[in-house]
Amino acid sequence: MARIKSTAANACFFLLKLLFLCSLPYRSSSTPLFPKEALPTKSGYLPVNPATGSAIFYSFYEAQSPTSPLSHTPLLIWLQGGPGCSSMIGNLFELGPWWVVSSHNQNVDHLSLERNPGSWNRLFGLLFLDSPIGTGFSIASTPQEIPRDQNSVAKHLFAAITSFTSLDPLFKYRPIYITGESYAGKYVPAIGYYILNKNPQLPVSQRVNLRGVAIGDGLTDPITQVATHADSAYYSGLINQRQKGELEEAQREAVELVKIGNWSEATNARSRVLRMLENMTGLATLYDYTKKKPYQTQFATRFLNIAEVKKALRVNESIVFEECSDVVGAALHEDVMKSVKYMVEFLVKNSKVLLYQGLYDLRDGVVSTEAWVKTMKWEGLEKFLMADRELWKVNGELAGYVQKWGSLTHVVVLGAGHLLPADQALNSQDMIENWVLEKGQFGGQKKVSKRVNLRGLVIGDGLTDPITQFANYADNACYLVMVNERQKGELEEAQWEGAKLVKMGNWSEATDARSLEPRG
Repeated sequence: MARIKSTAANACFFLLKLLFLCSLPYRSSSTPLFPKEALPTKSGYLPVNPATGSAIFYSFYEAQSPTSPLSHTPLLIWLQGGPGCSSMIGNLFELGPWWVVSSHNQNVDHLSLERNPGSWNRLFGLLFLDSPIGTGFSIASTPQEIPRDQNSVAKHLFAAITSFTSLDPLFKYRPIYITGESYAGKYVPAIGYYILNKNPQLPVSQRVNLRGVAIGDGLTDPITQVATHADSAYYSGLINQRQKGELEEAQREAVELVKIGNWSEATNARSRVLRMLENMTGLATLYDYTKKKPYQTQFATRFLNIAEVKKALRVNESIVFEECSDVVGAALHEDVMKSVKYMVEFLVKNSKVLLYQGLYDLRDGVVSTEAWVKTMKWEGLEKFLMADRELWKVNGELAGYVQKWGSLTHVVVLGAGHLLPADQALNSQDMIENWVLEKGQFGGQKKVSKRVNLRGLVIGDGLTDPITQFANYADNACYLVMVNERQKGELEEAQWEGAKLVKMGNWSEATDARSLEPRG
């Protein structure tokens, strides 16, 4: 009997061990998991506090096909959001030269790398930084050393960037563009603002050659952005009028808490707004309301926890990689609802700024960005708001819309959500390259037009109450971000004319007013 129990126990242990082994990513012993051609040009640690050992992990990829000498080739710096999410997700899931992919065969997941045709390092150098310290592979000597505000984040980033540019004489004077998404909608302006204020205090040889900043689907002015979720969801057809009212009430609570400076509770209130929206819509993710399941970033996370990969990246192998750090998130909890809009206002006056969003993002998407942009204190704002919103095409197909005036460019990308480069790799590559190089619709001064270049609208499935439905065209198109604020005003003017004719009983002219296609 004892022997039978022992045999059963051994069998059970063997099965458990087999299941564990099957859960690990499979690879052939003859094929390296991280082939030589996929290795970063450089990777490792950049000190932010040599006394304590705290350091920011970096992974750098040189330009694949630079169009200028490397000493003059632009350098893009990528920061992930969170707060506390690793830029290695941006690297291996979004815009780096290689993606982690998974194939399933015989109940085993096979992880491997495949080339990303839309990598952002086609023409430029590309540097990924795990910031703040404590994020991803970065090292925080103690939790207390993790930044609690954007100024502290910027100080660490400045130390890391200057350490990186000192690694190679070719890096020293290269034009730098700082980019990022989501909560990096605060990191990017913060480090840009810090650099431009710090540079005049330094010798030329120690300055950072910042040329511009790009923010994708960013949280930048939370008090304005938190108030837009109800409108965005309602005009996308995802909630009804009653739900819209409930969501607006929750949004007002978050706004009031910001106004009295109760930062922790304001952050909690924003989280409640987002949970309400998730529950009301039943969506798989607010990051892209068209997706049936969330972004599949878990494969990159598993890949980055493999010892062979850690060794290849030259990271501290004792670190357990997490996509997003709860410790860093907790450290910046009170920072979440604080605005950095004033930093963007400074940057747009002294540099150039790109704001881009995926059309399907419900968290930090088009509506929320346009809401805070309209409140900016900038002498060029009126002309920007009146500028044409041009059709942007890539390889002959509509990719989105570009609105530009002076140093500010706004792009809406079709077919994309929050992690935009993962959804539209080639189009995002076209966007960043043309913005940096100031080519095509991303270069030069754009004209201010007084006429809408609109060829038609298709709204709704039935015409039942024309005088009411006709009056909604402008609102619907604006909230679906198909027209800008100036175009919305022009449509409203045409709607009022049609409504007036209906009230007068002038049916033929009213029909003509509804049907008229704007010229030009």
